[in-house]
Amino acid sequence: MARHIERHPGPPAESSYAVALRQFDIAADRLHLDEDYRQILRTCKRELTVNFPVRMDDGSIRVYQGYRVQHSLARGPAKGGIRYHPEVDLDEVRALAMWMTWKCATVNIPYGGAKGAVVVDPKQLSPRELENLTRRFTSEIQIIIGPDSDVPAPDVNTNSQVMAWMMDTYSMNVGHSVPAVVTGKPLEIGGSEGRAEATGRGCAIATRHAAERIGLRLDGARLAVQGFGNVGQPLAEFLRADGCSVVALSDSRGAIHRPSGLDPAKVARYKQETGSVIGFPGSEPLSHAELLAIDCEILAPCALANEITGRNAEAVKARLVVEGANGPTTPAADQILADRGVLVVPDVLANAGGVTVSYFEWVQDLMAFFWEPQEINAKLEQIMTRAFRAVVTEAENHRVDLRTAAQMLAVKRVADALKLRGIFP
Repeated sequence: MARHIERHPGPPAESSYAVALRQFDIAADRLHLDEDYRQILRTCKRELTVNFPVRMDDGSIRVYQGYRVQHSLARGPAKGGIRYHPEVDLDEVRALAMWMTWKCATVNIPYGGAKGAVVVDPKQLSPRELENLTRRFTSEIQIIIGPDSDVPAPDVNTNSQVMAWMMDTYSMNVGHSVPAVVTGKPLEIGGSEGRAEATGRGCAIATRHAAERIGLRLDGARLAVQGFGNVGQPLAEFLRADGCSVVALSDSRGAIHRPSGLDPAKVARYKQETGSVIGFPGSEPLSHAELLAIDCEILAPCALANEITGRNAEAVKARLVVEGANGPTTPAADQILADRGVLVVPDVLANAGGVTVSYFEWVQDLMAFFWEPQEINAKLEQIMTRAFRAVVTEAENHRVDLRTAAQMLAVKRVADALKLRGIFP
């Protein structure tokens, strides 16, 4: 079993938005970005906060707070998920919206960045209460979302059913069906083949390229996945098929470890039956801190932001960190990992498979013409591979790490769009 790593008390963690701004400033400094455009891109274009009532099953009414933030529309309609979490706040949503701008620009799809959230623990709601909350929240943010303006998608604690309710609510309010208003929908109402596992598949593609870059054979490589959910589960299955040994997995309740390897499909069935990976037969329990410090070649943080920090980065033993989550590594941790020779594949590149296939879904909905799974997967592979190579070229040309290279590539593309469009009026 991995040795225990304590979380020593220290200064409060830096907010996700502060991290996002520091990452942007690093890239902007390298690019010698004009101060006027730096000022524009450091600021979110629109921030909508809504407080809305929801009728509960017992007849009572609770008021919830939600957000929709649009960072940039310079390259196209805003794109970004909807998150339900009890600890989400406006600063986190700002950061996620900014990261979405860079993510879309990194893989060169024609979107700007947005994000939405409701401060709620959905596990405490009945299905009917969850539907009521989703429909009311959709009505509240309908003033800024739409197929040509801002297209939501699933994120933490939301799924295809939530997207179906959002699409239906928007459609009922305008009087006709608008499948392209959200992505990540069920196939039956305009969803795309390959969307559910797209982020995990894109992460796997990025992992293969990164492993090749550092001379790491996937066959026999040990993999630890923090966050065995919509991203971590398919990622673990794809990489196990490539020969990786999945030695540790976690969810919100804890982590498990088996040195001889875990079967992600069996763990997924166990989690579906019990609600958690904890207690999976033949596994040992781990803390979240111990998972990050476990002996492995590949570490995939696929949970929440600010997991690998300046306080625990020294304990990471992996040669390769692939960010399935948004913002899991802070700038202080980036520097420590770089100094130790650990290659980090940044979130704006590694987990861009989800938004890429969301783009495919949006295009299919607008055309009312749908593609076969093989075509979708081939297009995803092409876009992810092209983006990875572009980021590597940028890194080599400027002698920077992959995160700074991806940020530089993305910031330049968005700044160029702003310059070409000009300032209205």
